[in-house]
Amino acid sequence: MNPRFQVMEAVDCPTINRTKGNWYTAVPPLCRCKTGLTPADYFGRELVANLPEKVRVGVINVAIGGCKIELFDKDHYESYVATVPGWMKNFINEYDGNPYARLVEMAKLAQKDGVIKGILLHQGESNTNDTLWTKKVQVVYDNLMKDLDLKPKKVPLLAGETVNADQGGICASMNRIIASLPQTIKNAHVISSAGCTDSADNLHFNAAGYRELGKRYATQMLSLLGYKPTETN
Repeated sequence: MNPRFQVMEAVDCPTINRTKGNWYTAVPPLCRCKTGLTPADYFGRELVANLPEKVRVGVINVAIGGCKIELFDKDHYESYVATVPGWMKNFINEYDGNPYARLVEMAKLAQKDGVIKGILLHQGESNTNDTLWTKKVQVVYDNLMKDLDLKPKKVPLLAGETVNADQGGICASMNRIIASLPQTIKNAHVISSAGCTDSADNLHFNAAGYRELGKRYATQMLSLLGYKPTETN
């Protein structure tokens, strides 16, 4: 792993010798202590491979598998948390019951060391066919801009599609709604999942799919930063 790609650990992980709020070389898992590959992994790897040697890339990964976007609405998350199954509540509790607050806490620490250049979003399966999803995402995005003193014109939101219809994705219909996000958030960019391979459940990507999707996030980010990624096989 290239040490220019760093992750700020968002929870305490004694089993892998990581402490909340500190930077580490971005060896997986990047999300909590046991989660496997995520889009953030190859997002960062692809960025450092294409950016000047002096540039470092840091990510903060705060995520809960299977959650609705409502979990990150800082004013209404508690009513949603009250409805979730026990296994999800256990993951939420790793962020002291409030993943949004933990994200802001870690992001403020990160701002002491660098500049927040963008926000990655990969969510939607649990909100499939929710026509209010884009508005709900806007609430979260606007809150982040305010709470972190960021300017929307300078901080793009990169939103990835769910498993595509070409892989038999069972939530693929959500991609039509995700595609409309730039109509609500001007600086939003949709990352295609077309051709990204998935696992047998047709809900999650497999490792190859996550690697490709992460690279596509990076390609979009590189373009926004004014760089053109090198061709790789």
